[in-house]
Amino acid sequence: MLLVALNLRTAVTSLGALLDEIRDGLGLSGTMAGLVTTLPTIAFAGLGALTPWLVRRVAPARVLVVAMIVLAAGQVLRAATDSAWIFVLTSALALAGIAVANILLPMLVKQHFGHRTGLVTGAYTMALTLGTTVAAASAVPIAHAFGSWRAGLGVWAGLAAVAVLPWIPLALRTRTRAGARRATPTAAVAAPTRVRPARTRLGWAMAVYFGAQSLSGYAIMGWLAQLFRDAGYRPEAAGLLLAGVTALGVPIALLMPTLAARLATLRPLVLGLTTASALAYLGLAFAPHGAALLWVALLALGQGAFPLILTTIGLRARTAEGTVALSAFAQSTGYVIAALGPLMVGILYEVTGGWTAPIGFLLAALVVQTAAGMAIARPRYVEDE
Repeated sequence: MLLVALNLRTAVTSLGALLDEIRDGLGLSGTMAGLVTTLPTIAFAGLGALTPWLVRRVAPARVLVVAMIVLAAGQVLRAATDSAWIFVLTSALALAGIAVANILLPMLVKQHFGHRTGLVTGAYTMALTLGTTVAAASAVPIAHAFGSWRAGLGVWAGLAAVAVLPWIPLALRTRTRAGARRATPTAAVAAPTRVRPARTRLGWAMAVYFGAQSLSGYAIMGWLAQLFRDAGYRPEAAGLLLAGVTALGVPIALLMPTLAARLATLRPLVLGLTTASALAYLGLAFAPHGAALLWVALLALGQGAFPLILTTIGLRARTAEGTVALSAFAQSTGYVIAALGPLMVGILYEVTGGWTAPIGFLLAALVVQTAAGMAIARPRYVEDE
C-alpha cells in the first residue's frame, strides 16, 4: 500500500513543475494548459465512481495490479508524443490508474487495519506526500540533466512498475481462491447490504469538503510553480518551493489522521486549516516573493485538509463496504467539483494576466470548504443515515 501511495501524485506534480517547458514544447495555450492541469480531477471523478462496481466483480488486488500497469504505460506514452492532444489522452490514461487506486486504498485500510485506521491512513498519506514532494523537487533537475522535459515526466513510470511487483502474488492467490469458490456450488456467500452515500447528508457534505480541498490542492500543484516564476524565481527554485509545500506536508500527513481519530469533534482542525490557507492565499496575492517560505509553510498546513478528509472517510463508516462506497462517492463527486480549480485558475490567469483573480477564486472555494467541514465535524456513520 505504501509503494502504491508513493505513485498517487507523481504524475501530477511532475507536470506542474515542468508546465512552462511542456507548454513551449507542445505549443499549449493557457486554456489548454488549464485543461491539462484539470485532467487529474476529471479522471479521478469519472473512473473513481466505477471502482465499487469493479471490486464487486474482481478481487481488489487484481484491480490494483491493472491500475498500476495502466499508470506506468500512460506515463511512458505521454513523455514520448509530440502531439498536444495525444499528450492529453495519454495523461488521462495514466491518471485512470491513479483514480482507481485512490478509491481502493481507504477500503484496504479498513479491511486489513480496521483497528488502526488513523495510524495506517497517516502512513500511506505520508508516503503519498513524499512521492508528491520528490516528483515536484526533482522533475526539473532530471529534465535538465537529460536535456528534455520528457525525461522529467517519463522517469516516474519506473516507480509505478516497482509498485506492481508486491501485488502480483496476492492477485494470483486471490484468483485461485475465487476459482475454488466458484467450483464449490454449496458455498454460499451473503451479499452485503448496499450503502448509498448519495442519499445521505453526510455523503454530500463529505463530497463537498473533499471537492473544495482538492480544488485548491490541484490548483496549487498545477500553478504554484508558475506563480513563483512570475514573481521572479528561477525555474529550479520555483519547483523547489512547490516541493516545499508537499515536503512540509509529510509530518502533517502523519499526524493529522491520529489527531482526527482522537478528537471528539473535528471543528478545531477544520477552522485551523482554513485559517492557514486563507493567510497563505493573501500572502501570495500581495507579497509572493518577499515571504515565499512563510506562504509555503502555511499552504502546507492548510493542505492538511487532504489527510483529514481521507481519515474521516474511514471514521464515518462502520464497515469496509460502507467505506468503499463513501470513498467512491466523496472522491468521484468531489473531483467533479475540484475540476474547476486548475481550469478556472488557468482561464483567470490568461484573461487577467495576473494572480489576484485566481487567488480570489481560491478564497471563495475555501469558504465553501469550511462550511462543509463544519457539517462533517461531529461523529456519525453513513450506514445510519
